[in-house]
Amino acid sequence: MDFYGFYTGKIFNAYQYLGAHPDGHGVTFRTFAPGASRIALIGEFNGWQEYDMEKAHDGHFWEYHAQDAQVGMMYKYRIYGKDGRCVDHCDPYGFGMELRPNAASIVRDLDAYKFQDRKWMQSRSDCKKKPLNIYEIHMGSFRKPSCQADDWYTYEEMADILIPYLKENGYNYLEVMPLNEYPCDESWGYQSTGFFSPTSRYGTADQLMALIDRCHQNEIGVIMDFVPVHFAVDDYGLSNYDGTALYEYPHNAVGVSEWGSCNFMHSRGEVRSFLQSAANYWLSEYHIDGIRMDAISRAIYWQGDPGRGVNMNAVEFLKYMNEGLKMLHPTAILAAEDSTSYPGVTKDVSAGGLGFDYKWDMGWMNDTLDYFRTAPQYRSTDYHKLTFSMMYYYDDQFLLPLSHDEVVHGKATILQKMHGDYDDKFPQARAFYMYMYAHPGKKLNFMGNEIGHFREWDEKREQDWNLLDYPAHQSFHQFIMDLNCLYLEHPALYEMDYETEGFEWLDCHAETDCTYALERRSKKERIVAVFHFSATAQEAYKLTVPGAQKLELLLSSEAACYGGTLEHPQTVLALKDGTCSLSFKPFSAAYYKVVPEKTTR
Repeated sequence: MDFYGFYTGKIFNAYQYLGAHPDGHGVTFRTFAPGASRIALIGEFNGWQEYDMEKAHDGHFWEYHAQDAQVGMMYKYRIYGKDGRCVDHCDPYGFGMELRPNAASIVRDLDAYKFQDRKWMQSRSDCKKKPLNIYEIHMGSFRKPSCQADDWYTYEEMADILIPYLKENGYNYLEVMPLNEYPCDESWGYQSTGFFSPTSRYGTADQLMALIDRCHQNEIGVIMDFVPVHFAVDDYGLSNYDGTALYEYPHNAVGVSEWGSCNFMHSRGEVRSFLQSAANYWLSEYHIDGIRMDAISRAIYWQGDPGRGVNMNAVEFLKYMNEGLKMLHPTAILAAEDSTSYPGVTKDVSAGGLGFDYKWDMGWMNDTLDYFRTAPQYRSTDYHKLTFSMMYYYDDQFLLPLSHDEVVHGKATILQKMHGDYDDKFPQARAFYMYMYAHPGKKLNFMGNEIGHFREWDEKREQDWNLLDYPAHQSFHQFIMDLNCLYLEHPALYEMDYETEGFEWLDCHAETDCTYALERRSKKERIVAVFHFSATAQEAYKLTVPGAQKLELLLSSEAACYGGTLEHPQTVLALKDGTCSLSFKPFSAAYYKVVPEKTTR
């Protein structure tokens, strides 16, 4: 290992030196603990008795080669501080861990599994000019073998269930909430104890690799949530690892997050090398296709509060990490969950940005959901909540998220958020989703949204799949599937997401009627999308589409097969001088493909 690089926060491969490494003649264990006075290795291979580890390199590292240790065995580090007190810790660089509440690390052989995804890895991209339709899941509550809270399918079993579902439903990327090891189910993995350990809730490292491999063989990319800002407080983890604040701030004023977890001290090179190596580890060893970094606002600003100023150490860390990861993995996706207006999140580091590929558009999400919560009679006042996003859209490269955070803790599910009674919610939700998929930006939808989930998400229970026994939910599900497939098939909806030529408002001033019209373009295709979000029907709406001879219907939210009122929607609209007349049902939307006027020479 490059020790100077480790101390200065420049390396991305610390896990290749630190941690537990089998070599055919036992296992070499190494850990970094400069504040320790003594460290003993304990594990299954020595009856949990103490093997004294020896100091290595400059005395801040400790190592031991255990000839009787084997892959699959558990171990811990018993770390004695300068005050003589000792705590048994899991390995910060451990590649496996026990299921909570136990906390031993497990020896894993990362070279045992052989991937069969070369074709995918050679052809994947960051999807800037391709469709990116992400299905976000919590691995333990998508499907469950039983109603028991801690009964889960393994990674491999989930492959048999999940991959056909993704393909049938028109999703080309899967995003999984954190799969690093974590002690508290209710934290969903966002308060980690094992940054290099796939959670044992669902199986082993090899089984996770197999799941990702099979996704790739089915042309499905995999993004994983990653938390570079804070970690769990459990005493067997990173907290006071060597008897000192090695990974965290020593002062509570900035050392404790709003979630009660420990904030990483990004000014320390050892911490930066740890986090950079963890991110690179998932991309390299597991062939993960992207990382969604959580709570980036808490890294940019002290405690996430712009009033407290920018945390320049953390900002510089993000820049260096992102630039380094893109050099190592040019086609991997780096996405920021950031709700702030900090400039340049998706600009190149060389241009003064943070170097992310995508930023979650939290403003679009909040404004749009607020609009649909509003009673229809007041929507004319809020009309421009739906147009405002395009005022700032080209400042960054945005992804439109409807994530797990929007369907928990009293926020209501996406379908519930729609104003009105049960019957009114479905047409509004259909029109809402058509607005989302016509809007520039890549897409993310959390599991259950696609079937019109009414119950808020609970990590202990699987999704209410029995909803599909009800016609309204079954029709809504079919609508989402058709919308997803249409998105994947039509370049106008994704090819020029981040070019101003790819989008144009055709009408964004019909405040009284709550009607909108826009056009999406690619190099070879034009699509017009029209929306009517009023509770009353509208007749004789004049739509002008320059250069269009006719419009061919691609999708109507009011088609009877989706639960709408139109048995036979008008499929072709002839335009005279680029103008046609439309009629709208309440809460409706439609996509049309533009047939251009014939040109004469």
